[in-house]
Amino acid sequence: MGPAHTRPRERRAVFASRTITDWDPEDTAAWEAGGSAIARRNLIWSVVAEHVGFSVWTLWSVMVLFMPSDVYGISAGDKFLIGAVATLTGSLLRFPYTLATSRFGGRNWTVFSAVVLTVPVTATIVLLANPGQPLWVYLLCAALAGFGGGNFASSMTNINAFYPQRLKGWALGLNAGGGNLGVPAVQLVGLLVIAWTGVGEPYWVCAVYLVLLAVAGLGAALFMDNLEGPGVDLSAMRSAITDRDTWLISLLYIGTFGSFIGFSFAFSQVLALNFLDRGDTAAQASLHAAQIAFIGPLLGSVARVYGGRLADRIGGSRVTLGVFAGMVGAAAVLLVGSSLEVQVVGFVALFVLSGMGNGSVYKIIPSVFDAKSRALPLDEDGRAAYSRAMSGAVIGIAGAVGGLGGVGINMVLRQSYLSSGSATVAVVVFAAFYLVAAAVTWRAYVGVPRAAADAPGAPQSAKLSS
Repeated sequence: MGPAHTRPRERRAVFASRTITDWDPEDTAAWEAGGSAIARRNLIWSVVAEHVGFSVWTLWSVMVLFMPSDVYGISAGDKFLIGAVATLTGSLLRFPYTLATSRFGGRNWTVFSAVVLTVPVTATIVLLANPGQPLWVYLLCAALAGFGGGNFASSMTNINAFYPQRLKGWALGLNAGGGNLGVPAVQLVGLLVIAWTGVGEPYWVCAVYLVLLAVAGLGAALFMDNLEGPGVDLSAMRSAITDRDTWLISLLYIGTFGSFIGFSFAFSQVLALNFLDRGDTAAQASLHAAQIAFIGPLLGSVARVYGGRLADRIGGSRVTLGVFAGMVGAAAVLLVGSSLEVQVVGFVALFVLSGMGNGSVYKIIPSVFDAKSRALPLDEDGRAAYSRAMSGAVIGIAGAVGGLGGVGINMVLRQSYLSSGSATVAVVVFAAFYLVAAAVTWRAYVGVPRAAADAPGAPQSAKLSS
């Protein structure tokens, strides 16, 4: 990070190519001399692009509110299915998106990933302007919108490389939290459009996001940088796939991020069904659901930042354990209380706790692989490169697997409503999973005594993560 930013001629060359060739965030002197400003600039535009990407990913959580069944021929079960398909695509794309920043550069890929999202947004305008299409057409359009979910993996992997170990929890939490805010943002835009134009004109929501995609792409092109050097590659991915901690962390992320993104798609529909049961018309139910639905994702997104910061202070595993214990309690509230008010409180609590857990689980990742690197016969630079590559790979894998939890949320809710007409069965399934996740967190990352974790031959997964 030194020479490329100290000699004027080289500084001009770096500006022209937007590529940094000698980045070392662990070099404290270089960090204080300007590295932190470079990292912050890239973080800001990464958040902007990821934020818009999340909005496009969850665009159909809003669009279904504009789709009365008697006009579009789409049932409540079909709407949960649309959400599941968008979630599935966004989750699976996180695998290739994790590799993309190393192959093409963080700046270059951020520009591309913003531009490509104009396709599903435009397609959504055309599709909703012509109701009566077969279900598969809506599913295809939702799948294309799922490309926005891949942005998370490339953004997180890129920012992970910019920041030193001591600040990763804060930086990754802020990056992810800012991205997650795209969920309540698109729902708020949808609420404003419903209030202004009524249920029949969803085009304004999509028009807003065409403009924001242009801003995100242009900002990334002008202000972000590519990093040249060790990063996530196929070798790191292969090593991560065979690592036990990768799959334990992925399981925990299913419970945290899977819950967040799954409920983000489903919450508005659950609310709309509850309002219909109370006697609202379809238009009234959509408006009332939109007035409440954004609150959960909003608080959950903000909570992610504080979950990462709290994990920096007391440990990612301890925060994660507390999160899953709280989620079991929130699920119990949903089971005990049947009124709409109690249901809203229970789901909002799940959003907040899952948001905190998103930040705390991602803090576990660099801690685990930093600890593992110290058992390898490498010099300090080699350990840093190993930790960065493995952390980036696991961020991508866990992000993809965790997103699949959102598919499960929507499919379980769909089946619960089809079989019993309520979400009760689904909530029981969710509570059981949170209990399992809490047990795994305790067994793998919290329950190992500090002395044992520091002893030679101790399980590496325990070190520095508790």
